[in-house]
Amino acid sequence: MQVKVQYKYVIEVINFLSEISLKGKQSIHRTRFIKLLSEKLKQISEEELQLIKEFTGTDENGNPNKNEDGSFAIDDINEFKKQQNDYLSDFYVIEGGDAHGMIKTMKGIIENYDKEVSGKEADTFEHLYTAFENSKEKGEEE
Repeated sequence: MQVKVQYKYVIEVINFLSEISLKGKQSIHRTRFIKLLSEKLKQISEEELQLIKEFTGTDENGNPNKNEDGSFAIDDINEFKKQQNDYLSDFYVIEGGDAHGMIKTMKGIIENYDKEVSGKEADTFEHLYTAFENSKEKGEEE
């Protein structure tokens, strides 16, 4: 069984799941899932910073060059946005092994979630719901 979370949703998914009130096994599995996402978020942030540095160059301390207003001094903003969007469209895949039970529990939590959501939270919930809806057991028909 696997679930795919798009990079651009990782932080929103962490925040969304952190707000759900759960007990027992559900809470434990949610915490494990958030921990995996948090580790991936750290990697995504580091790689995105590397991308920024490619488009800004670096100062004497190895930090991205910035404009006087504090924004990143990106030379080709259109190409940067294209590269950034392409990168953030990738998916983090969590699957099998030790994660199998956790994914099953999380799928149940999301499928049975009955609170109202709106705005960005609704977008995040839809992404999560679709990710778990598309998760399949090994041997299930695709």
